[in-house]
Amino acid sequence: MHGLTSAQVAEAKTNDVPRRSSRSLSAIIRANVFTLFNLVIGLLWALILIFGAWQDGMFGLIMVANVLIGVVQELRAKRTLDRLAVVGQSPVTVRRDGQDREIPPHQVVLGDLILLGPGDHLLVDGEVVASDGLEIDESLLTGEADPVHKRPGDRALSGSFAVAGTGAFRATAVGADAYAVRLAEEASRFHLAHSELRDGVARFIKYITWLVIPIGALLIYSQLRNAADFGAAITGAVAGIVTMIPEGLVLMTSIAFAVGVVRLGRRGCLVQELPAIEGLARVNVLCLDKTGTLTAGGMKLDRVLHLRDGLPVEDALASLAAADSRPNGTAKAIRASHPTAPWQPLDTVPFSSARKWSGADFGPHGTWLLGAPDILLAPGADGYDQAAELSATGARVLALCRTSDLSAPEHCAPAALITLEQRVRPDAEETLRYFAAQGVTVKVISGDSTAAVSAIATGLKIPGADRALDARTLPDDDPDRLAELLDSHTVFGRVTPQQKRRFVGALQARGHTVAMTGDGVNDVLALKDADLGIAMGAGSPATKAVAQVVLLDDRFATLPHLVGEGRRVLTNIERVSGLFLTKTFYAIVLSLATGVLGMMFPFTPRHSTLVNAVTIGLPALFLALAPAMDRARAGFVPRVLRLAVPAGVICAVAVLLAYGAARSGSLEQDRTSAVLALFLTTWWVLVLIARPLNRWRIALVGAMAALFAAALALPFVRDLFALRTGDPADGLTAVGISVVAAAAISIAVRLAGTLRP
Repeated sequence: MHGLTSAQVAEAKTNDVPRRSSRSLSAIIRANVFTLFNLVIGLLWALILIFGAWQDGMFGLIMVANVLIGVVQELRAKRTLDRLAVVGQSPVTVRRDGQDREIPPHQVVLGDLILLGPGDHLLVDGEVVASDGLEIDESLLTGEADPVHKRPGDRALSGSFAVAGTGAFRATAVGADAYAVRLAEEASRFHLAHSELRDGVARFIKYITWLVIPIGALLIYSQLRNAADFGAAITGAVAGIVTMIPEGLVLMTSIAFAVGVVRLGRRGCLVQELPAIEGLARVNVLCLDKTGTLTAGGMKLDRVLHLRDGLPVEDALASLAAADSRPNGTAKAIRASHPTAPWQPLDTVPFSSARKWSGADFGPHGTWLLGAPDILLAPGADGYDQAAELSATGARVLALCRTSDLSAPEHCAPAALITLEQRVRPDAEETLRYFAAQGVTVKVISGDSTAAVSAIATGLKIPGADRALDARTLPDDDPDRLAELLDSHTVFGRVTPQQKRRFVGALQARGHTVAMTGDGVNDVLALKDADLGIAMGAGSPATKAVAQVVLLDDRFATLPHLVGEGRRVLTNIERVSGLFLTKTFYAIVLSLATGVLGMMFPFTPRHSTLVNAVTIGLPALFLALAPAMDRARAGFVPRVLRLAVPAGVICAVAVLLAYGAARSGSLEQDRTSAVLALFLTTWWVLVLIARPLNRWRIALVGAMAALFAAALALPFVRDLFALRTGDPADGLTAVGISVVAAAAISIAVRLAGTLRP
């Protein structure tokens, strides 16, 4: 039990495991550079540079800019995540050179003697060498819910956590050799998958990729047949194919996620998985634990009420609190007022959230228990009714009992009631009002007495707090009835860890997206099963290990910012998706039409670069990062398609009509008419998508119109983009067609009901 020496530590293998909160610089660069779209665009760029004019290859510079922006934004997110991950790491207690010390997890070495207490997360594998009632929950690995009592010589696996008692184990496998790391090495790394938003974008990409191949082949064939020279044919074909590819959509999604992580990081929130940003927006039920969430951490001993005269209540309290080598908040409060322990225990039963009591055998001084009154006291026993009355005031009440058998708490005799003061967080009521206004239902789920939880919730004006339910009365074998009661009630007391997990599952079965907050070991299973697990920074290492979001500053008032950031990202990505996919669909229609009709494509790549920059690229960058508090709605993919398909088709028809109506006789002048129609119709789509039009959005769409007008007015820009104005009647015709098309797009959007006013 002396632990390793400093010399042994220097030579031992360290616990080097990649952080799941970020990926390496090389991985970030590979993910942003080596994509299917970049490959296609790179090949098309090379063709233009070989066979066409360099001005038509400007779309390649946009590809380079996209890569640079994506890498820079993700590096910013990586730095934020790495910094917060270090701050949020729970230290590991090891014994070295005979002394106990706390070290970061990555400094644990093979052979280290690691000390355990309730809530500690096992980061490496090992063999138990000491146990004082040590119980370890291995449910995250095995699925078995019951804690396992560990004795010296037993195996301890990484990924499990201590729930009761204390002990020590010697590390036998660290780093990538540890059991949990081998099981979940890939799943635990930084990733952007497993979200409806990204899955929807991926589906768009897959379908468009399959469409690009045959339509692109048809377009190439058509242009080769109708162009005067090979270079003009390649230029026309590339214009259609490049426009079909929504290359910026994935970039904008990644940027929005990454910026969300950075913003939340500034507020002390560690987002351990980027898809959690999206989950924040979809949450409609928030399950809260009272202790540590609605109430501030730490308690103060208030009163000790003797139920029988002549019993050494004060000595028993002091000795019980001192018998716990890893005291919880209750034991710490008792120790603060009773610092001297006169008795030494012969045997102990540590506190666990499942038992809701702890105890110790003090030999000649008797066996004493401390725990929940409604668990230790029988109805009608001394102090039972008094404990209920005290709990109804919001105080935390414990019963001190004496018994003859440490394993039979049901036969104990009441000796005293102990009340502890709990301080409600000053920001709790305002935060709860925010969730009520945002349509997020709050469920208070606590292991404390039902009366105490109800009193706290009533004081915070939580709807239905006066109808709190005792979880011991809830059905365990009727999921439908349980879900019905969860829907109709908001406050629950005496909830066991397994019930918390069942609560989350029952709510999810009703179609709810559930977020769970917690700070204690009893919250771990529910946090893991919830759609979004939120751990308090001062909570146990086990809760922080399984949660997707950690509130490092421990502030309950940070939760509205979490939900707000998630909704901002989701709303804005839906907006910019409409822009990018409108472009894709008008390009598909134009490519099919020119291929079937055997005509030259109505614009060149440089025209596409100009229009896309001022109606999609630049506006999307601003819109993707704009403030937004719209509630998340299901059906992202069909809603975006209901906007993009009709808008894209109408834009394409307007371009073809303007192109066909031009009578200048010059291909460049005819294409300029088509470009004018393309800009006006797609600019109107931007106006619709940017709604509601406040000052900065009006300025944004106005600035984009001004940029295009400048491109038409300035000779050198006009020459750069091959814009040739001819007969004024052609321009007026293009404008008239565009006005009609804009009206048709407005009607289609209104009928589809895809945009919010």
